Amino acid sequence: MAPHVVRWGIMATGWIAEMFTKDLLNDPTLRDVFDVAHQVVAVASSSSKAKAEEFIAARGITTACSAYGDYESLVADPNVDVIYVATPHSHHYQNVRLILEAGKNVLCEKAFTVNAAQTKILVDIAREKNLFLMEAVWTRYFPLSIQIRELIQKGEIGEVLRVIADTSFGDDVETKWGTKHRMVNPDLAGGALLDLGIYSLTWVFQTLYHTLPRDQRKAPTVSAQVTPYHLTGADESTTMLLNFPTSTPSNGPHPKQSHGVAMTNIRVSTDPDEKGSAGPAIRIQGTKGEIQVPGPAFRPESYRIVPKKGGGEVREVQCPFPNNGHGMFWEADEVARCLRDGKKESEGLPLDESIVIMEVMDEVRKQGGLTYPQKIESTEYPVQL
Repeated sequence: MAPHVVRWGIMATGWIAEMFTKDLLNDPTLRDVFDVAHQVVAVASSSSKAKAEEFIAARGITTACSAYGDYESLVADPNVDVIYVATPHSHHYQNVRLILEAGKNVLCEKAFTVNAAQTKILVDIAREKNLFLMEAVWTRYFPLSIQIRELIQKGEIGEVLRVIADTSFGDDVETKWGTKHRMVNPDLAGGALLDLGIYSLTWVFQTLYHTLPRDQRKAPTVSAQVTPYHLTGADESTTMLLNFPTSTPSNGPHPKQSHGVAMTNIRVSTDPDEKGSAGPAIRIQGTKGEIQVPGPAFRPESYRIVPKKGGGEVREVQCPFPNNGHGMFWEADEVARCLRDGKKESEGLPLDESIVIMEVMDEVRKQGGLTYPQKIESTEYPVQL
């Protein structure tokens, strides 16, 4: 049986769009995927058509692919099934809404938007128009992540009561990032939280929240500390303590709370010598042992199961990325299957869960006094950014 082919439009032409497109062009059969396949049929740059043409040529796209110098033409292209949004998160609300209003399906790069109010409106529009919408948290769709979630649900490490996750890079911030780079620029919703902290939150949520049945998932209470970057006010360091009212997998007769510690920093590193000497980036701790995941938190390639004393041997599991892939093809495969099956959201990251995570980040920002310019916080549409 021939695979279901999904035709992609790519919105923006930066580095993340390059990585995603490269993975779309990666032969799916080399990762043992035979039921879906991908084509890139349109690319748009907001600055010029020439830039989109350069992107198509540089990626070696051989099928018919249209180049556009504005996003309005991309969303109007009748050959496009779904659009991948690769713009800065400051622009996601305006860009995704443009696509949804045009009646197209969307995969939007993380963080979904700048705040939960924007995400809720996009979700409401997608549901009203019966369109597919998903936040592109690629790590969720790795076989490694799926395996770890299944191990937790089977009780491999007992009742999971604490998860510690860190996504940090030790840079000379003033020299490397200055004031204009998107990592530290408030006009682009810069800072550690939305760009890197989302991965720490991803590990906390996919292990302590997502592993419960949907009707038992409850939002956590949040306590946070934020350190602003002195040159721009964007956060350079954020630490979050999340208290979930239930634990997983059993949530048994005497329900226990579980704690998530999610950290991010752009001045100190999870892995200072870049050899893994500092230990795991993620520790998932249960009553019968723990699962350790080496960093980086967004793209781990292995994990260890460490049983409690007397509970057996330590097991190391390797999860390499096939065919030199970056790893974004798995989320693309998920989108393709959802479109094929008529699903409007992914079970791997339901829209309601994306909203809860955005609400957590809103609360973190509120406690840390972290705000962005009104223009990018706004729910008004359209707004020229």
